[in-house]
Amino acid sequence: MSGKHNQIADNLIQDILTGHYHPSERLPSERDLAARYAASRSVVREAMKTLQQIGLIDVQPGGARVRDVDDASLDVISHLLARGHVPDVILIDQIMAVVDKLICMAAEESLELASDEELDYIRTLVRPMMEDDLSQEQHAVARFAVMKAMIKSSHNLPLRLISRTLFEQVEPAKTNLYPYVVIDIDNYRVLAEKLDTSLKQRDVDLMQVTYQKISELNRDTMLRALKAARADIGPEATS
Repeated sequence: MSGKHNQIADNLIQDILTGHYHPSERLPSERDLAARYAASRSVVREAMKTLQQIGLIDVQPGGARVRDVDDASLDVISHLLARGHVPDVILIDQIMAVVDKLICMAAEESLELASDEELDYIRTLVRPMMEDDLSQEQHAVARFAVMKAMIKSSHNLPLRLISRTLFEQVEPAKTNLYPYVVIDIDNYRVLAEKLDTSLKQRDVDLMQVTYQKISELNRDTMLRALKAARADIGPEATS
């Protein structure tokens, strides 16, 4: 976030997410917030609009009240991930579990609905995962490119929109973890070859089994990177 109103919004969002303000509790008035942050009331009003847009507050004539985080939009995820120097392990695992389900659905629908040209394009994106000389970051980028192409070729608009939103929320946290990622090149290469075969033959059963294993490997890789980051940063990881 940039700008004074974004700074205020970010601070208030973190206050809500960390429990400083509880559901149904009234936030300080515009006047009080303006005094606290040395800002004009119009700037505070813009900050409150941000909180309202992501579903964390309900603005009424008597002021703004905090809503339960369960009522928030998906946009709140990036703020949850921004808490502390290292993202929460449980939250990351939950997000990846959801993404994995979406990708598996997209993969199945791609085999049924995508054109030969679309599947051939995905196969070109899979091939780098069969190589041994990719850096950790290059391998992560290659996997991400395959996932995005698979989702696009599913021709499922709701799936595409939900997946894109999740990817956008997770991207900053994922990028920060690149230095701690260690790729199991051999396992990924074997699975990439099977994935390529399933695409070539439009084999749904092989795709299901293969992507389940890729999903498990992705989650294991990310969780190990998170643990390594926490060990490296120490107590500051969650502060």
